[in-house]
Amino acid sequence: MDVVGIRLGVTPRTRHCDPAGLLLEVGASCVVDTDQGLQFGTVVAPILGNPFYKAGARLPKVIRLASRDDEEAYARTLAAEEQARAFCIEEIVERNLPLKLGHIDRQLDGRKMTFYFTSEGRIDFRDLVRDLSTQYNTRVEMRQIGDREDAAMKGGCGPCGKQLCCSTFLKGFEPISIKMAK
Repeated sequence: MDVVGIRLGVTPRTRHCDPAGLLLEVGASCVVDTDQGLQFGTVVAPILGNPFYKAGARLPKVIRLASRDDEEAYARTLAAEEQARAFCIEEIVERNLPLKLGHIDRQLDGRKMTFYFTSEGRIDFRDLVRDLSTQYNTRVEMRQIGDREDAAMKGGCGPCGKQLCCSTFLKGFEPISIKMAK
C-alpha cells in the first residue's frame, strides 16, 4: 500500500496517510480526513510503498490538495486557537482550577475544539466547558493527558540533542514503574 508522510497542523509528529491516488510532492499543503475530522497538513515525506500496511488499512486519507480557501481557513483556525488559549487561561485562573492547559486543537471546519490539559487528579470543569462552548459557539471537548503526552505535543530537545522521540516517531507510551524511574 502506498503511504505519504504528512505533518498535521503545528504538531511535530509525522503521520502516515493514504494518498488516495493524488500526486503529492514534498512541501505541498493538503486536507486530510482523520479521526478528529478534517485537518490541514503539509507533505513532509514522498509517496512510498509500505509493505507493513495492507490494502484497506485504516489510515487518515488525503481528501484534496489545499486550496486558497483551505489555507485561509487554517490561518483563521490558528488565530482562533491562540484566542481560545488566552480566554481559557483567564477562565482557569478565575475559577482557580488546578490544571495546566496544553495544546488546543480546532477542526478546520470549526465544528469542534479540543482542549488538552494536565492535572494531578480529577477536576469538575463543566462550567468551564459551558463557558467555552458559549464563547466559541462550537462543541468543546476537554481531554486530560499525561506529562509525557504534553511534552510530545509541544516538541522539544532531548538530552541527546535531537528532537524528542515521543514527538517524532513513538506512537504510545509504555507505563513506567518507580524502579525504572530510579
